[in-house]
This record gives sequence, C-alpha cells and structure tokens, in this order.
Amino acid sequence: MSGCRVVVTGLGPVTPVGVGAEAFHAGQLAGRSAIRAISRFDASDLPVRIAGEVDLPGDLLPERRTAAVTDRVTHLALAAAGLALRDAKLDPETADRDRIGVVLGTGCGGVESIQANGAALALRGAGAVGARFVPMSMGNGPAAWIAMRYGLGGPVTTAVTACASGADALATAHAMIASGEADVVLAGGAEAPVTGLLVGGFARMKALSTRNDEPERASRPFSADRTGFVLGEGAAVLVLESAEHARGRGATPLAELRGYGRTSDAHHIVAPRPDGAAAARAIGAALRSAGLAPEEVSHVNAHGTGTVLNDAAEAAALGAALGPAAGRVPVTATKSLTGHTLGAAGAVEAVASVQALVHQVVPPTANLDRPDPALGLDVVTGGPREVPVSAVLSHSFAFGGHNVVLAFGRP
Repeated sequence: MSGCRVVVTGLGPVTPVGVGAEAFHAGQLAGRSAIRAISRFDASDLPVRIAGEVDLPGDLLPERRTAAVTDRVTHLALAAAGLALRDAKLDPETADRDRIGVVLGTGCGGVESIQANGAALALRGAGAVGARFVPMSMGNGPAAWIAMRYGLGGPVTTAVTACASGADALATAHAMIASGEADVVLAGGAEAPVTGLLVGGFARMKALSTRNDEPERASRPFSADRTGFVLGEGAAVLVLESAEHARGRGATPLAELRGYGRTSDAHHIVAPRPDGAAAARAIGAALRSAGLAPEEVSHVNAHGTGTVLNDAAEAAALGAALGPAAGRVPVTATKSLTGHTLGAAGAVEAVASVQALVHQVVPPTANLDRPDPALGLDVVTGGPREVPVSAVLSHSFAFGGHNVVLAFGRP
C-alpha cells in the first residue's frame, strides 16, 4: 500500500436496526434483531414473509421531484451520504469538489423499478414501460445521484460484486486516495431488495430462513440450528479522506482504513469453497497490507450470514489465516440484527467495525442460543463485551466467489 494514510471521518448508516450513527450503535449494543413481517408488499403467497426493512425518517426522504425519478435504492443511498457528510462536518460547497469522489456498491441496483416495469410490460406491452425506467434501474444510479446532489467532480464509480460490493467500494476508495486520485471519497453501499422478485428468487434457491412465525429469531449466524439468511434493505456511506486532508480541515478521524485484501474462490457461482482457502488468503492479504500480525487482531466483524455452508467456510478461513488466535478473537455478526443487506452489507459492517474501535466495545450476535461447537469461534452473545479494540477485520464473502476483507485500526 502507499504511504498515504486513509482515515474515516464520517459515518452514515441507514439500517433496519437504526438510522444514523448514534441510533445504529445503540441498536447494535441492545442486540435486538430488527427482522419483521414484510410490509413493503403483500408477501402472503411467498414461502418467506420476513425481512429487515428501514423506517426512513421524513427529513431524510428525497424531495418529491427526485423521488419520482429514482428507485428506493437511490433514496437509501442519498440518505446515507447526507448523514455521513453531516457526521464528518464536511460541507462540499466549501471544499474542492473536483477532489471528492464517490464509490458506491450495490448488488442488484433498482430492483423495484425492474420489477414494476417488467410487470407493466407483461400486462400492457412495451408502451407501458416507463420513460425513466433505464436510469431508475441502473446499478450506477445511486453513485451518480450522490455526485449530482453535491456537485462532486472527482472519480465516481460503482462496485457490483454481490454481497461484497460495499466492502469492495471501500477498498476502491482507499486506492483512489492512496494513489492521489482524490482527497476525499464518499464510499459505501446501498440495496433495496425487499421485493417479490428477489425474496421469491432467493426463496426458490432455498437460501432464506422460513422462520416466518418468529421473524426476530430467524437470522442465526454461527448457531447450530441456523437455517439460512434473511434479506434486509439498507445503505451505509463512510467519508474517507487522506490523513493530511483531514488534518488540514481540522477533522477528527474516527479510525484508519489500514488496508484490505481481495481474492476469488474461482469455485462456484453461489457456494463458497468449503475449506475457506481463498477467503483465508484475503484475510492474510488484509493483514499484510495493514502491517498486522494475526495475534494483533482484536475483533472480527464476520460475514456471518447464517447459512450452514457460509458460516462453516468462514470459520475455516479464520482458522487458516489466524491460527491459534482464531479461537480467541471476539467475533460478531451484524446480520443477526439487520438481516443480509447484500451490496450494502460490507459498508454497514464497516460502520460497525469503526464504532467498535471508537467505543471500545464489541456488540453481541443475536439468537446465538446454541453456538455450533464445530466452528471453534468466540462469538460474542448475550450482551456487548467491553474489550481493548485496536485492530478490526471486516469480512465480506459473496456469490461469485468474491472475497473482500477490510482492516481498520485506531487513528
């Protein structure tokens, strides 16, 4: 990595468990799952009728004109970007906007628009497809709208690596700043997958938990009785900037993004490598880029989806990469609270990782009544754990075999 230090100065989480940094942190420490019966559409004819939904406050909703021409995924992304800028005390109008970039991850883009226009086409023909359908559904739409909202003329791009997209966006943003391409990057992810199309599709794959009668207990990462993940919607944007730029404007860094590792399973389009070998290489690469030894890792925010194969592969990867330290490091799984927010997950969990460093506490994993003894991990449960936190790894392992591991440290 370059000698340029990249720091985090603002957090903008928009999640089922809390909107804004303070509410999100409080929701994590409470350890209450936000999974509930789906209200965004009638799911009564689906085998899965639960998800994590965001209650977006009125002051974070886009203005009516913007809302009419954008998908919900963009609404969530714009809310997250606004919160992150506010948290960082960064006013783009007083900054060099040509040196501020945007990297946003999304796995699916404007799914609500795709579903609605597909239905219109099937029912009434091509003339019923909306004139704004294409820009509303584009995967790069959320990043473009953030840049337009704030007049940001730096590099703007989109990461589309399924469940690793949000983390991939942060790694790309780090590279932009370290290379001198930008001074500041708004980086993160957004997803709005709580639609009949995606819930139905994932249900057909048998990937989702069907614990409809107890939604808050459905997402059970690392539990012996885990049965699948739960979809969630959300977004998170982090303000990343060079340490020099942050110092120059008097900003207080929350954490440092010390490095990252990215690898490919090259194994299967949806199943992870059972031995976790490629994920272990991503962990190792993150450690090397951050200048960390395995025993220096003080916390892991796990990918932790709650599927049998993914949790086992992740545990194997940690064992291979950290050795004896793997069984001692406190692990948590944010998805037990939020559900799996797909392309936003890596960014949401990056916010959680930064907050663990800021507050020196590891949030609990919900619903871990019977930890799977075969995994050999120290998963925090029952309540938050106050421990010295100096270095955190945040894992994102995705369909397609994309593995991204971020390494955060105290600034």
